[in-house]
Amino acid sequence: MHRHGYKGRKFGRETDQRTALTRGLMRSLFKYKSINTTLAKAKEIRRPAEKLITIAKKGDLAARRLVIARLNDQETGNELVDIIAPQIKRDSGYLRIERTGFRRGDNSEMATISFVDDITAEAPKAEKAKKAEAKAEKKEEK
Repeated sequence: MHRHGYKGRKFGRETDQRTALTRGLMRSLFKYKSINTTLAKAKEIRRPAEKLITIAKKGDLAARRLVIARLNDQETGNELVDIIAPQIKRDSGYLRIERTGFRRGDNSEMATISFVDDITAEAPKAEKAKKAEAKAEKKEEK
């Protein structure tokens, strides 16, 4: 038998379990901005995560709904669309995978997957609003 045309890694799981694993890893990545996992899992979630970021960068209602549906989590989906996506300045290659060594128990190669750009916790719009308020307060003092 040959393996031509079979995309993706199976991880010894059935399809629904693999889908849940991918969604969970992506949710953790978007929530914590960086996660430590096996190299194979990091490589496997990079592609769908980058596609989700590209969708989120559009920022409209349809994109928001798509992101929430793919992540299966409304809070993380909204955070991706409102906070993370506007801070990303590049067109592609949003994530970085760095090898971190081998796991002690089974010697699996570990990796850290994180954003290439620095992501802050606050939305860029909120920062602009705070700056505008500060300027208004300075004018009132004068």
